[in-house]
Amino acid sequence: MNIVVITGADRGCGQALVRYFIEGGWRVYAGQFMPEWKELEQLKEEFGSDLILMPLDVSDDASVKAAAEFVGAREENIDMLVNVAGIAGGAEDNADAWKQVFQVNVLGPLRMTEAFLALLRRGKKRICVYSSEAGSITTQPREDGFVYSMSKTAVNMEMRLMFNRLRREGFTFRIYHPGWVRSYMSGVRSREGVYEPEESSASAYLQFVTDRPCEDVLLMMDVKGEIWPF
Repeated sequence: MNIVVITGADRGCGQALVRYFIEGGWRVYAGQFMPEWKELEQLKEEFGSDLILMPLDVSDDASVKAAAEFVGAREENIDMLVNVAGIAGGAEDNADAWKQVFQVNVLGPLRMTEAFLALLRRGKKRICVYSSEAGSITTQPREDGFVYSMSKTAVNMEMRLMFNRLRREGFTFRIYHPGWVRSYMSGVRSREGVYEPEESSASAYLQFVTDRPCEDVLLMMDVKGEIWPF
């Protein structure tokens, strides 16, 4: 059985991915940031041992280390790491908001990769991250939204550097732009958007589990399977 670790699994795109992976025959370790949000518990009742919940705050070094130890005590390897956890940020002139967004959106995937790298090396070696068109420098039309957009540009560069370092070991990468999703990025369910989390995550799942003819090129692909410059 293939094994995947998914961050940001409490709700939205992360939770939708949990279901797709399990139904695709994977065992899922789901990062649970909000134990008071009971939908993951309900999925656990539905899927049993194929879904393992673990406390996880990707902005906290100790939490990420504990999660890696939790998985490592149960598995010899994992095959895929999927970084979904992300926040939109609040008042952009607030230094604390900037720090929080970068801790989650940028340093979160970096912490997770470093903590789980040994387990990934013994598996199928795939690292995936949710990014955004907001992080594309080439196509950026916005005049505001600095903190979120800059965090996504930073995570794209982060993936580029990881690609340069780890591709020679056989690692493969997926940078995914989910489209405008009616999600919980701001803390509450958005009424605006084009896609439901389940729609966007269906495309993400297929892109994450499907091998590409050429894995030596790093791409950012969107929900429609189109390539974005970044």
